[in-house]
Amino acid sequence: MKDSSMKQRSNQSSSRYTENWIPVKDINNGVILLDNKYKVTGVKIRPRNIFILDQASQDAVIISLKNFYNTIDFEFWLISADRPVDISGYLAQLQLLYNQAPSPVIRKMITEDMNKANDFINDNITDTEYYILFKEKDDNMIQKRLRTLITGLSNCGLESAQTSNQDLRIILDNFLNGGSTTEFGTVIAQ
Repeated sequence: MKDSSMKQRSNQSSSRYTENWIPVKDINNGVILLDNKYKVTGVKIRPRNIFILDQASQDAVIISLKNFYNTIDFEFWLISADRPVDISGYLAQLQLLYNQAPSPVIRKMITEDMNKANDFINDNITDTEYYILFKEKDDNMIQKRLRTLITGLSNCGLESAQTSNQDLRIILDNFLNGGSTTEFGTVIAQ
């Protein structure tokens, strides 16, 4: 039994394909299922710029977060991940407005906005998203921890929700590909 598991590990570590050594079995319902039966999930925190608040409000949020982090009694990871900004919907709305604009002055203003939006696309602008993740085997404990995180962050003035499948894929993509989104098909080595 020992020999077969060592041989399997040896084959996995010498594999040319990433998916053969990543312990991810599935991503479903906002949870990464690992080969060892652990589940990784957590919350996505909606960003909030506290530095536009007065000093007392900033201090209150920071103290609340510090107290919240000190009450978490399980292992967790704070993660920030960059996600490309998709402004195609915004550009489509601008195009509709441009088509309906009654005057050349308004059309010129809309054209300038469209040019700025295209500059954002060309510069590969990203949003930074924040997550708190944890691993656990027991589904009831997962739900309890999710409620703890969402409630605690809410008490700090921050909105959060359980991670989605897409959120978890973005995190894995950032980790495995250094933040570069892969947009190609399967690569087969010869």
